[in-house]
Amino acid sequence: MAKKPGYIIMAMVTYFEYITTVYRLFGLNFVSLQGIVLCTTALSSTGWEICQRDLSLAAQAVRVASAAPRIMTSRAAMISGARFNSTNAGATMATAGKTVAANPTPAAPQPKKRWSRLRALKRVVQLGTVGAIGYGAYEIYGKRHPLEQKPFDPKKRTVVVLGSGWGAVSFLKSINTDDYNVMVVSPRNYFLFTPLLPSCTVGTIELRSIMEPIRFITQHKSRNVKFYESECTDIDPESKTISITDVSDIKGSVSNTTVHYDYLVMAVGADNQTFGMAGVREFACFLKEIWDAQKIRTRLMDCVESAGFAKQAPEEVDRLLHMVVVGGGPTGVEYAAELHDFLKDDLEVWYPELADKFRITLVEALPNVLPMFSSQLIQYTESTFKQNKIEVLTKTMVKEVADKEIKVMDANKNLVSIPYGLLVWATGNCPRPLTRKLMARIKEAQTSPRGILVDDYMRVAGAPDIYAIGDCTFSKYAPTAQVATQQGLYLASVFENLARIEEGQNKKITPFEYSHQGSLAYIGSDKAIADLPFLNGNVSVGGVATYVFWRSVYISNMFSFRNRFLVVGDWMKSKVFGRDVSRE
Repeated sequence: MAKKPGYIIMAMVTYFEYITTVYRLFGLNFVSLQGIVLCTTALSSTGWEICQRDLSLAAQAVRVASAAPRIMTSRAAMISGARFNSTNAGATMATAGKTVAANPTPAAPQPKKRWSRLRALKRVVQLGTVGAIGYGAYEIYGKRHPLEQKPFDPKKRTVVVLGSGWGAVSFLKSINTDDYNVMVVSPRNYFLFTPLLPSCTVGTIELRSIMEPIRFITQHKSRNVKFYESECTDIDPESKTISITDVSDIKGSVSNTTVHYDYLVMAVGADNQTFGMAGVREFACFLKEIWDAQKIRTRLMDCVESAGFAKQAPEEVDRLLHMVVVGGGPTGVEYAAELHDFLKDDLEVWYPELADKFRITLVEALPNVLPMFSSQLIQYTESTFKQNKIEVLTKTMVKEVADKEIKVMDANKNLVSIPYGLLVWATGNCPRPLTRKLMARIKEAQTSPRGILVDDYMRVAGAPDIYAIGDCTFSKYAPTAQVATQQGLYLASVFENLARIEEGQNKKITPFEYSHQGSLAYIGSDKAIADLPFLNGNVSVGGVATYVFWRSVYISNMFSFRNRFLVVGDWMKSKVFGRDVSRE
């Protein structure tokens, strides 16, 4: 029995050296714990016959632990493979102690951090977030704190701008006020982002989110820009004066006056085309201004609540919940699409008893809707409307408008009566009264009844120093916001060159050239269509991805960071909480 103490001592040396190494490197982990359990099992065995097996188990424990990086030391491996006996056990113990003292275990190097894609993405997101917050704060501060402006200079020429729409605002933002005194006359003191107006009629976007006060623009010009919230009632090209009237509900002691101009820029837009049909202005809703969207929303909710009134007749419920849209252009199509989303996503949830009675009908006199788009997109739009149960009546002309029904002539030349609860009229443009009055003054040069005739430099025919841009003109270009914006930018460059020419510089004024950037339209159910120019042709796309593109384009075309922030917030709010069904 003399050999037993030697084997047990060697097993204990192996065990404690293993534990020391593990604690020195990492501390306890799962692999180390397995080694400790094996070592404990080996030491707990007794008897001379099983000592060698116990020692073998202890050595196995060290080998298991060596699977972890740098846990197995050279000294532990030497002890695990040594042969022990009772006569040289003491000498081996002494040698082991000296070797350990002479060769201490070196400190483990720290593992290098690996550059992973996840860490890179995390860093990009962090930097992007900080940059976006910084840019937003800079934009907000700059908008809230305009710089001091120069006063009016009586030695400089005065430019009077009529209107606050797409053409007027693009011109106003681009003109150099160091060269001119600028005045703005408009009955509304804000710019309206009209492409998103259909979304406001159903509560997807709040009205204030697409309105930009004109003074937010004028106060950031280098020279003071005067703004008068008034209606221009007359233009005298001979005396170069305009007559303006205060149209607000509250007036001061002076509500009518005249203003002199050196250059006049007409950007008054157009009126709604009714084709002289009686009853349209009395019973239909237009979709061009803020008050139009408010009127549509109020009437829509009135129809829904009246349909749910106690003991309402079934035929009256069907009439009240039948929404009719006249006009198959972008405005009419987008409103029908927004109305469908509102009915399906919200009204059918909160008015389940009326869910199966909602109807939408789109009336168009032409053979198809959206004539400015490609035939593939027209077919895609009509098929989408069919899936959404929006009835499209093409080759159908409205002949009469009453308070509860319209009479139309269908494709077979039959006169049909269509009852309705809400009627939205989106059939095109016609000249405003001011435009007609100016055209009458210079009727020798103004021969078209559809708008003001201008040349390639935006000069009004027959009226020197008067320019016209946007929907009030009649030209080869479509009356769209895209055309008006480019005309406003062009006209600002014309005035820049005129100022340089007066200074004696050699500047050449080139004619206006329109660059078509494509056409977009929302068709409902989170789908949109896009006709985009590409190389020498067009690319026609539609679907959910195009809907995301449609939204991104509208956001990028907004004139201020404030509007972008508000509109994105409205989209998120309506998606999370739904649209409001309260009656305003």
